[in-house]
Amino acid sequence: MNRFHVHVAVNNLAQSIDFYSKLFGQPPARREIDYAKWMLDDPSVNFAISARGHKAGLNHLGIQTDSAEGLADLRRRADAAAPGDVLPDSGAACCYARSDKHWMIDPQGIAWEHFHTMENAVEFGSDTKTQSGACCIPLRAGA
Repeated sequence: MNRFHVHVAVNNLAQSIDFYSKLFGQPPARREIDYAKWMLDDPSVNFAISARGHKAGLNHLGIQTDSAEGLADLRRRADAAAPGDVLPDSGAACCYARSDKHWMIDPQGIAWEHFHTMENAVEFGSDTKTQSGACCIPLRAGA
């Protein structure tokens, strides 16, 4: 199963958690000092927020899949949409999770990630090489 992913950078995490918890009718599935994530079933969305000094607003969009095969299918779609511009990011530690993923930028300049999460991580992102304006997006994908 695939799940749509939205990541929003926020200025005030506590205020945003309160707002989105009321909006979604449930508390976050995961909450950290600088991050919160809701795994919604209706609609099927992985909605994440973080307060890590980035400009407030949409950070990136994506599709989360539950298998390596699903990620391979998403990679084929990404290659068709952005030939030569898809950046692999295997074993990435980001957003308190370890995932295999790849990134691309759409024609409007919005970063998209396709990812398969293997396990939770204790740190937000110990090995990410990010640009200043976006969470966990490798430099080349954000250029």
